[in-house]
Amino acid sequence: MTKKVKTPASKLVIGLAFSCISLMVNTGITHQIALAKSTNPQKCDLFAYVTDTDPQGLNVRSGASTNQTILGQIPINETVQVIGAAEDWVQITNASDGFQGTGWVFVSKLGLTTRGYGTNGVDLYTSTNQQSQKLGIIPANTAVKLLGCQGDWAQVEYQDVKGWLTREDQCGAALTSCS
Repeated sequence: MTKKVKTPASKLVIGLAFSCISLMVNTGITHQIALAKSTNPQKCDLFAYVTDTDPQGLNVRSGASTNQTILGQIPINETVQVIGAAEDWVQITNASDGFQGTGWVFVSKLGLTTRGYGTNGVDLYTSTNQQSQKLGIIPANTAVKLLGCQGDWAQVEYQDVKGWLTREDQCGAALTSCS
């Protein structure tokens, strides 16, 4: 049986390592590092509307995290342009009212309405390709929950089914149709 002897130098190295980790955690640096790795935004180009019922409006933040600074608010039913997505957050700009500028909002606080006026509805796809499998049809002029985006495709949820809508089938206005 061999006995391991810890030298003062190895104790110092271990102590410094723990001190550095503690400093990073307590100052939020680890959160910023994780955020930097996870927020390589997917480019998007679509419109959506605010569904957040908070009387103060939907918080727009400087980054994709609740730890980021609140830059302003956008009232319910206002339209925004979605230009990027990272996990559960989307980057927005061009709000029709409220906050002016570019910032990040929690994606579950945004919605779309389907087009397909005068038809049986719009197709919901398994991926961002019209040749992909169709999951079903969503009735025309139906509100859906926005989950994310890729290019001009919107990932949505309708009656517990998640799929993708083409740009032509999306309406980002809450109170009027997009005819």
